[in-house]
Amino acid sequence: MFFFVSNQRLRCKARSHLALAIALATGSAVVATGFADPAHAMQRKKDKRQKEERAAYSKEFIEAYTPIDEIMKNEGGDIAAAKALVPAMKALAISADEQFAGGNIVYNIGARTQDQAYQLEGMKMMINSGKTAPAQIGQFNFIAYQLLTVAGQYAEGRTYLQNAIDANFSSANISTEQLRVNMAESFFSENRFEEGLDYLSSAIEQRKAAGMEVDEHWYRRGLTVAYNNEVTPHVYDIVTTWIVDYPSQGNWRDAINITRNLNVFEHPEMLDLLRLGFRVDAIQEKYEYIDYIEAADPRRLPKEVEEVIQHGYDTRRVSRDDIFVSDSLRTATDRIESDLADLPALESDARADDAGLRTVIAAGDTFLNYGESAKAEEFYAKAADMPEADRNLVFTRLGISQVEQGKFYEAIASFAQIQGDRAPIAQLWIAFAKQEAAANAPVPAEAEAVASTAG
Repeated sequence: MFFFVSNQRLRCKARSHLALAIALATGSAVVATGFADPAHAMQRKKDKRQKEERAAYSKEFIEAYTPIDEIMKNEGGDIAAAKALVPAMKALAISADEQFAGGNIVYNIGARTQDQAYQLEGMKMMINSGKTAPAQIGQFNFIAYQLLTVAGQYAEGRTYLQNAIDANFSSANISTEQLRVNMAESFFSENRFEEGLDYLSSAIEQRKAAGMEVDEHWYRRGLTVAYNNEVTPHVYDIVTTWIVDYPSQGNWRDAINITRNLNVFEHPEMLDLLRLGFRVDAIQEKYEYIDYIEAADPRRLPKEVEEVIQHGYDTRRVSRDDIFVSDSLRTATDRIESDLADLPALESDARADDAGLRTVIAAGDTFLNYGESAKAEEFYAKAADMPEADRNLVFTRLGISQVEQGKFYEAIASFAQIQGDRAPIAQLWIAFAKQEAAANAPVPAEAEAVASTAG
């Protein structure tokens, strides 16, 4: 979001700061948008006292400057005539003081006539003169950035914006941190999305590293740009940091849908994404339940399908008269009894030294399906050491089995092994594991004692 200076405000300020003949004599000329509050006024006086040197103005410059100043002091002065005199005055602006004073009056003319090119020229003259008061360096650079942005000169504008950031510029309506968002927006305006997102992500990381809260708007703006322009993997990086800081049910739903919409997942990948969606209550629509049922398959994972369908019924998100769902529930229910009878043999076969990969994976999937996550972890861990294994699938489900046991840090380590198409899914699971680890962290002994006493 850009914060532009109001032309009306500039004109009002211009009228209140046009005693430039006196300013020339004292070397304290101020730009039309100088701060008017007491704190800044005191700072300007302090800056003036610290500069004991005499301002350097040639006789020729004063003679060229004075007629322009006289016109500008007159509310009904002929601004066109003043503009006509400016080139001669600029040609004589040699010293730093002359450059600053000349730039000041050029800026004021631009403000009075709403000529932004003139405003920019004047502002650059003042900044480049090196005579800007320290308290105003940030403000002047910010104004130059705004004017360049309006003119579509984004790259040059970013130089001045960075100067404003370096000077810790802020005002009643703009914080220094908001300027960082403006920097990202500048890149976005040129369709340089990756650079803008890199800058925004860096600003987020710096703020978090300093122990400061990150406004959710920063995340949402980055997500909007990354999602609309399909900038990957940036979008997933932003999603995961956002969801850790703002883990609401609605945000989780958005995060999962972003990941779904930007990818074409086959059933195995979709299953592991929807498993997470189910845990965070992000599955809200009937079609999402149907997608889950199809990905899980009641013949392969009957218990999981039964639980998902029953949840859909209980929450009234799925109608009991949907034929596909009711048939799937019947298939799942019929399969569970025979499945349970076969579990001991499957467990034994999968533990055998000569067990094949398919048997070991099937054991992991089956025990995860029946909620025996410790056994599922055992078999997925075994599969991970088998050379022909799909490591991305295995480590996804190993991590899920560890999450189910509350082994959150082990799960994070497992998910961190995942690459390729499953990487966005793994990043969301990592965010969930971090969230659960924080929520289930043991209460410090002192805090627990205080709580017990209070109770």
